[in-house]
Order: sequence, then structure tokens, then C-alpha cells
Amino acid sequence: MSKERLTGIAVNAGLVVYFVFALFPVAWMLILSLKPDNQLFNTYFSFSPTLDSYRTVLGGGEVEGVPFVRFFVNSLVVSIGAVALSLLIGLPAAYAAARWKFRGSENLMFTLLSFRFAPELTVIIPLFVLYQQLGLFDTYVGVIWVLQLVTMPLIVWIMRSYFTDLSPELEQAALLDGYSRTRAFVKIALPLVKPGIAAVSLLAFIFAWNNFVFPLILTSSNAQTVTVGALSFLGGDRPKYNLTAAAALVSAVPPLVLALTIQRYLVRGLSFGAVKS
Repeated sequence: MSKERLTGIAVNAGLVVYFVFALFPVAWMLILSLKPDNQLFNTYFSFSPTLDSYRTVLGGGEVEGVPFVRFFVNSLVVSIGAVALSLLIGLPAAYAAARWKFRGSENLMFTLLSFRFAPELTVIIPLFVLYQQLGLFDTYVGVIWVLQLVTMPLIVWIMRSYFTDLSPELEQAALLDGYSRTRAFVKIALPLVKPGIAAVSLLAFIFAWNNFVFPLILTSSNAQTVTVGALSFLGGDRPKYNLTAAAALVSAVPPLVLALTIQRYLVRGLSFGAVKS
């Protein structure tokens, strides 16, 4: 057997081992979610699988005092709301950053990016105090507003590159035809970057959906999301690990579906070139 073939076999074997290692937590959660209550603590891989945990979690009412379905709806509301607000403000900001350069513009963009990568725990205490004083604690508006720290920098930075790649001559021609700058932005620039808008919207939704720290500290019950609500089944005298696992897997479905969908839009967005002069 040649050396190249042995190397290929070793690489493939290593990839299989890593694949199993990386997916084992997901497989273990699936196993936990399928276990009945009476076999939860006394079995490992040999048990009678059941879908009772999923029926219980998705029942619609409060389960073990946890309204999981309402938490799921809350996540949809705040994630979609955060992305919509970020697009409304971020798209014009990205366009302006791509078209107008001034002293300190790059520093301003870097400051905006730092909001995305700064540890959330560094701002959570003053935000908690402000939210209590302003009446934003445990509200949809409060969660949507704070999630702008997650979604806005992402949208502005990615969309700036799309607008930069667009030829300014297209908008200048529209201005010569009597379009205002705003109308040229809406009618000319935005339609040309639709693939980029779709891709960045999906990315922003995934980041907003998966956020844990802000809903944990800034919500109580009314606006709590699934990332926090899924852990509520661990309370009480006997933690319901099967319900927690089922809730976590259910809450992972929307970002997983979007993550699989986003690949097509990313390819379209990256391959969508501007008109070159």
C-alpha cells in the first residue's frame, strides 16, 4: 500500500473520529430527550425510547411551571424585531460608510465593530440598572433594543462591503435623471444587494436567537427566550433532564434550518459582482 493511500486513510479516520467527538453532545441530548422518566437516571444507551418529552414541551400550556411555547414565540418576536430594526438603521448606515469617507471614519467603524466583540458581561450591570429605571426590564422593546449590540455591527460591516463593491456610476446616472439620493439608494442600490441583505439577515437572526446573557439578566418571564427558558426544567427537587434536552433540541431547529438555508444566499451574495467600469 502506497504512502499516499495510508496518509489518506489516516486523515479520513481522523475526520471520522473528530466528527463523532463533535456530534456526541448532540447525540447525547437526543438520547436524553427520548428517555422516559423512570429510565432517566438508571440507564445509558439501553432504554425504551418515547416522544413524551417532546409532547410535553410542545403541549402549549405550562409544563412544570414553564411556558416553553410562549418562550419560543418570544424568541421569534425579539429576533425578528431585532433584525428588522437593525436593517432599517443599518442599511443606510452601511451605505453611508461605503460612499462617504472622512477623517476618523475607519475609527468610527472599528468602534461599532467593538460593540459586537466586547464581552456582554462588561455592560450588563449598567444596562440592568437603566432598564429597571426606564421600565424596559422584561419587555419585548427592551430585548429588541439591547440585541442591537449583537445584530447592528454585523449588518453594517457586512453590508458596507456589498455597497463598496457597487459601482457609484449607477447611482450617479440616477441622480442625473432627477432621482434624489434617498430614491437612488432605495431604487438602485438596495435591489442590487438583495442577496447580501438576505444573507446578513439570516446571520443576524441566528446570532439574536442564540443570545443568552441579555435575556438571562434583562428578562424575567414575560419576554424570556428559549435559550434561557430551556434551562427552567432543571429547577425543582428532581431536574427534568429529558425535558431540558427536548426543549434545547426544539429551540435549535430555527437557527439550524436558517444555517442550512444561508449557504445558498451566501454563495449568491459573494458571487454577485458589481458592474465594473
